[in-house]
Amino acid sequence: MRLSRMFVPTRKEDPADAEVVSHKLLVRGGYIRQLARGIYDYLPMGWRSIRKIEAVIREEMDRSGAQEVMLPAVQPAKLWKESDRWDAYGPELLRFTDRKDGEFCFGPTHEEVITDLVRGEIKSYKQLPLNLYQIQTKFRDEIRPRFGLMRGREFIMKDAYSFDTNLEAAKESYDQMFAAYQRICDRLGFEYRAVEADTGNIGGSHSHEFQVLADTGEDQIVSCPECGYAANVEKARTRRDDTDRTEDDFVAMETVDTPNARTIQEVCDFLDRSADELVKTLIYRADDTHVALLLRGDHGANEVKVGDALREAGIEADDLRLATDDEIKEVTGAPVGFSGPVGLEIPVVADHSIRSMSNFVVGANEADAHHVNVNWDRDFEVDAFADVREARAGDACAECGTPLESHRGIEVGHVFLLGDKYSTSMEALFLDEDGKHRPMQMGCYGIGVSRILAAVVEQNHDDDGIIWPMPIAPYQVHITVLHIDNDEVMDAAESVYDRLVDAGVEVVMDDRDAGFGAKFADADLIGIPLRLVFGARGISNGNVEMKWRHESDSQDLPLDDAADEVIRQVDEAMKDFR
Repeated sequence: MRLSRMFVPTRKEDPADAEVVSHKLLVRGGYIRQLARGIYDYLPMGWRSIRKIEAVIREEMDRSGAQEVMLPAVQPAKLWKESDRWDAYGPELLRFTDRKDGEFCFGPTHEEVITDLVRGEIKSYKQLPLNLYQIQTKFRDEIRPRFGLMRGREFIMKDAYSFDTNLEAAKESYDQMFAAYQRICDRLGFEYRAVEADTGNIGGSHSHEFQVLADTGEDQIVSCPECGYAANVEKARTRRDDTDRTEDDFVAMETVDTPNARTIQEVCDFLDRSADELVKTLIYRADDTHVALLLRGDHGANEVKVGDALREAGIEADDLRLATDDEIKEVTGAPVGFSGPVGLEIPVVADHSIRSMSNFVVGANEADAHHVNVNWDRDFEVDAFADVREARAGDACAECGTPLESHRGIEVGHVFLLGDKYSTSMEALFLDEDGKHRPMQMGCYGIGVSRILAAVVEQNHDDDGIIWPMPIAPYQVHITVLHIDNDEVMDAAESVYDRLVDAGVEVVMDDRDAGFGAKFADADLIGIPLRLVFGARGISNGNVEMKWRHESDSQDLPLDDAADEVIRQVDEAMKDFR
């Protein structure tokens, strides 16, 4: 393609609303344009890269045995009501009615639709296993779309769904998809981690996220450099400290005045204690009851873990939130900042880190007062111990004890073992070998295709622009012609261009009537991996300048050998991603 005839509207300035590098560079490089908040046009260069990402995904899905389908984006509400997600999914679900007042939604995901399709066609165990996937536009009405393609409302996603006869077979399908996702991330050149994750509103027994490491990522993850354990902080497990306490070490509890000392830091300063000697008491409202949550003073609560822990303890927590100031006063008798477990008449759930603590400090449930030398069992009862705190760098790995490392990540893929969550509620049944009806065991597997485009840029850029990895660059070679009015230069450029095209190399040639500086700036901004520069001086010496976008130095190639050398180097570069 010739740049003079292409629609590549580059810009010098960052868009005013752009906060992250990928948003800035994809707009400036002429790859995307915003139509509405969280909704984007994909311009020709951007669409070429999207199609290449899709091609890698399709190859690995097909290799794993999955079959491609295309399902409707508009879905009837009755299916979502069958699965009990019509109300539970929340305001992110775009609901609307048709001219006959029928209720519909624009699909954010397709568990209900695929389950409806399969239950109508699959009747026997002989027809299983089955794995179907699609690549399609989705819509989630995010309350705050931001970061360009990283958190849009309309986006492109690959979603796959497996159906098996039993849980063991479903786990095998899950493992196959997990391996396929690893191959996809490897072929795209990502630095990434596959991490344990919460199942969220999709549901199921367990799941993994594929997180691309980037400072601008929205997710916090931890990983072990020794054994490879990795998890989202919402799910991350840490090694428990089960150090035994001895009652001989217990000191008598006392109440001390702590005027105006409400925060952990204020109490530490006033009592000359460190934060790990304090236990903070958080009051939560869980559905229709209040619960006290105990954490070490230097730890933070993870509400996903809190909800899971409460439900495991038999406390309903579908509607979970921190109590209001008035509720805290009503439950504890004290203003915010002085809550403690001693004397409370509500359930008490404590993090595992409290087990080994003794003679610690807690609020006294009265204004301007704290208890010191408090010990659980002696001074108050704990109804349940659970892992409710957010993991952080330096915590001991639950698997091997090595200190964990912390990273920011961009979630580009998520795999779920659903079990019979949807097949039971929607009666997706099959006849087993004994002639009995049983629910199919399901898994679902999503990859954010458009988010991958942004994630690649987040990991591959410099101050001048994008640095595309070869397999998903919109073009492989960028020919820059500096003297378009020089027939000798143009003839040389055209000759190499034709030779590369004939060899199947994807080439864009900048034949615009523009200044040298503008051409070089656009080449760096657009970020095509390999650049050839044709100028009058070089051609008069029989040379062409070649430069890789990710390298600072260039080299001169003999004009007669330039095409063959570029073909060789492009082929060599592609081998790394096959």
